[in-house]
Amino acid sequence: MRSAISIAVAAPPEVVFGLARDVGRWPALLPHYRSVTIEARRGSHVVARMVAVRSFGPITVPVTWRAEQWPDGSDPTDLRLRFRHVRGVTRGMEVTWHIRALGGGALVTIDHDFVRPVPLLGEDFLPAVVDRFFTRHIAAHTLRTFKALAEVDGADGTLRA
Repeated sequence: MRSAISIAVAAPPEVVFGLARDVGRWPALLPHYRSVTIEARRGSHVVARMVAVRSFGPITVPVTWRAEQWPDGSDPTDLRLRFRHVRGVTRGMEVTWHIRALGGGALVTIDHDFVRPVPLLGEDFLPAVVDRFFTRHIAAHTLRTFKALAEVDGADGTLRA
């Protein structure tokens, strides 16, 4: 299963990239992230245990996974952050953030690729449930928050958060 979510940001791509690449700061920047624990660093790669929450009205559900994250500098017109989920229900999920120039700002797209077969239910059932009820909601909240931070704090190229 592949899904994508995008948002236009009135800030330079480099500002958005600067906010998003430092996953250790996410709990201080994103209200729905409860913790990010850096477990390992290997050059530009970071392995982190991430905990976010997904609200269903008054009920808050913690969502936990481990991911390897790294910047992909192979295309200077597409600032990319890559994530590979290495533990949790979403083990095997590949996530790519694309941060591209758009007018005077940026278009940020998060692509999720996830296949996880479940006996008798097939390979699309679990990914569809995860995408519909968790991934899409958490990613949208993340993008909206980074948009607000980049547009206010990043207008002059500096971050105060």
